[in-house]
Amino acid sequence: MSSSVEIAFASIGLMLVLIYSGMHVAIALSLLSFIGVWVLRGNFDLAGNMMVLAFKDSISDYIFGVVPLFVLMGLVVSVAGIGRDTFDVAQQFFRKIAGGLGIATVAANAIFAAITGISIASAAVFTKVAVPEMLRHGYTPHFAVGVVAGSSVLGMLIPPSLLFILYGILTEQSIGSLFIAGIIPGILLSMTYAIGILVMARTMPGKIGGQQSTVDMPIMGWGEIAGKLLPILALIVLVLGGIYGGIFTPTEAGAAGAAGALLIAAVKRRLSWRDFWQVLVQTGHTTASICFLIISASLYSRMLALSGMPNWLGQEVLGAGFGPDGIVLSMIVIMVLLGTILDSSSILLLVLPIAVPILTGMEVDLIWLGVIAILSVEIGLLTPPFGIAVFVIKATLGPDSEITLGQIFMGAFPFALMMATVLGLVFLFPALATALL
Repeated sequence: MSSSVEIAFASIGLMLVLIYSGMHVAIALSLLSFIGVWVLRGNFDLAGNMMVLAFKDSISDYIFGVVPLFVLMGLVVSVAGIGRDTFDVAQQFFRKIAGGLGIATVAANAIFAAITGISIASAAVFTKVAVPEMLRHGYTPHFAVGVVAGSSVLGMLIPPSLLFILYGILTEQSIGSLFIAGIIPGILLSMTYAIGILVMARTMPGKIGGQQSTVDMPIMGWGEIAGKLLPILALIVLVLGGIYGGIFTPTEAGAAGAAGALLIAAVKRRLSWRDFWQVLVQTGHTTASICFLIISASLYSRMLALSGMPNWLGQEVLGAGFGPDGIVLSMIVIMVLLGTILDSSSILLLVLPIAVPILTGMEVDLIWLGVIAILSVEIGLLTPPFGIAVFVIKATLGPDSEITLGQIFMGAFPFALMMATVLGLVFLFPALATALL
């Protein structure tokens, strides 16, 4: 092992120490990239120039416009009450089934995911919409919050997905192809959740509750159902149909989707000027955070490439007899473990610069790998101690809620297991991700 490779490995170890100590991932990556180049080349000015070039080139491409546009669309949809509409329609169809409101939450989240792409938005919206309704009809608290936590991750798998956009940017893969690859796994995960809820309702009814009558629910006519559902379907067709039909690039689809969401909110009169300003501010905060992470990841990738560590590691892995499947399994384990302490974007930014060069040399399908990566990091949204989706739900419930973090984690655990099952199926049967391509 050369000294350059040793420096690269030392930077990884130091990075984990800094992150565990509480330093922001982007700052840790930028700091270690600068120090790494400085030590590798012995030139302070060169390290500084590399940082300047990375900050200039990393996010200057047209494709990066897709990030704020899809974030804006997702936030407008959340504020405009479209999540409430999807849940109202879904509960009409599933209310007479055992565990029906839980299945309705999954169905509504799946539809909502097709126009948001942000898991945290789904978690916040359906905590307000679905949890009170399920509690009112006798569902246990841990099941009510667990089904919201579990189904909220659909927002990052069913297209359009912010994580697929990030993965596509980092690996230079087609964002449209990644969106298509997420369709079957997203539907499969939704169906797995629904079947799992049915099984739990029949085998352990005391654990999920929901035995109280639902006759007090208002019955909606077909006209009201159409009024709630058609705007949502129109937005889905506009964005995804535009991409898959070759009418829009992903960036243009984001712009069309944001404009469509604003139009729907205006027609429904559900977006005040104050709400609109808050959406714009939050879009700016989210976009700035993501772009800072992308820049820092670009810096770190350049430092690793300069050290020669990815090539050395690839040769060592091949020499040790590890095949592509073994490396992908190792990547899955690492991503799931990192999910206990980091958010999804940070995990992708840490792992992909090391794993992708090795797997590219082995001719692994990077579109399939993208679905594997997203499923792996999304499991981390539900696992302690970090579990960002769990903390979003707890914060949305408010300080007066009697539902504890422990109850939310306990309720989310069965859904994390179901997600791991779907991950295993996609790993064993890659066609689940690539069949539509």
